[in-house]
Amino acid sequence: MNFDPTSEQESIQDLAERVCSRFDDGYWLDCDRKALFPHDFYAAIADAGLLGIAMPEAFGGSDLGIAAAATLMRTIAESGAGMAGASSVHMNIFGLQPVVAFGTPEQQARMLPPLIRGEEKACFAVTEPDAGLNTTELKVKAEREGDVYLISGQKIWISTAQVADRALILARTTPLEQRVRKTDGLSLFYAKLDRSKADIRVIEKMGRHGVDSNTVFFDRMEVPAEDRIGEEGNGFKMILHGLNPERILIAAEAVGIGRAALRRASDYARERVVFGRPIGQNQGIQHPLARCWMNLEAANLMVMKAAARFDGKLDSGVDANAAKYLAAEAAFSACETAVQTLGGMGYAAEYHVERYMRECFIPRIAPVSPQMIMNFIAEKVLDLPKSY
Repeated sequence: MNFDPTSEQESIQDLAERVCSRFDDGYWLDCDRKALFPHDFYAAIADAGLLGIAMPEAFGGSDLGIAAAATLMRTIAESGAGMAGASSVHMNIFGLQPVVAFGTPEQQARMLPPLIRGEEKACFAVTEPDAGLNTTELKVKAEREGDVYLISGQKIWISTAQVADRALILARTTPLEQRVRKTDGLSLFYAKLDRSKADIRVIEKMGRHGVDSNTVFFDRMEVPAEDRIGEEGNGFKMILHGLNPERILIAAEAVGIGRAALRRASDYARERVVFGRPIGQNQGIQHPLARCWMNLEAANLMVMKAAARFDGKLDSGVDANAAKYLAAEAAFSACETAVQTLGGMGYAAEYHVERYMRECFIPRIAPVSPQMIMNFIAEKVLDLPKSY
């Protein structure tokens, strides 16, 4: 069994590094300070042909799979772009997997190429204030009137909605009280965002200011029936198709931001001299950094195992969730250790590790909490009774 990157993954990493090298730490600090979406970076990734890395070749993608996409996303975050850089393209990489799997040929031909070319941006509108991870209880409704659906209700924590052209929306087409099974009655739409019927409000947050997070209020927004993906009422099944890839990719991004923090901390520890010696000569500095490296490498192995299983069409749920948990915890530890290594300078924006520290909470919290992952592992792996 060979754990080294494949030649294909090395080529992707090399290309991504060349693109990312054009956007230095100052660029990302400016995006963070001014809450500016990194449009230039997004365009550069699109121009390099990387947005379609996991999309079918027939529509302009490369169809290289989730392992290749994980390599890309880890490299972006590791470059110093962190979660801001990764999140700016994250939805394009994995988000339309339900369209790939369940869309009609007409829908695929219409919806996928603009996203792959970078001509359209998309957001992912699933989460609601009162439902959280309890997706079967979503309340945003889509009422059919002739050839259109009217979508009404509130979604929350919708990334990139300020700049998105379209949204992948999970909405209720059968009232809660009329469903037969808990998973029934939800339908999936890939809809144009009509801002006259969608009130999009930015959420002020701790970090990743360069990529917006939003609450979206839909007020009878019209969506043509031809933009519904798959059969009406089967949206929950279709959205599940994208959950494991999302966990894998955000885990890869967590490894990347952890490595970025570790690199900065190690550089500082070699250069910072106190009491006549570099602080990196002290075991009190060395050991925490060494532990972070080992944790990040172990997490990365789990990320790539999960990606390989997904690409091999094997059950990847356990591995994807474990990868997300391990990578997020390793990233958090690396970022915290980096801040502590730099001491007072770790608290200064110009040294960047405080930005990584703020951003590394994203993979720890989203798209599923560490507690829910442990519940899942306990039930599915250890055969313990379901606790929720």
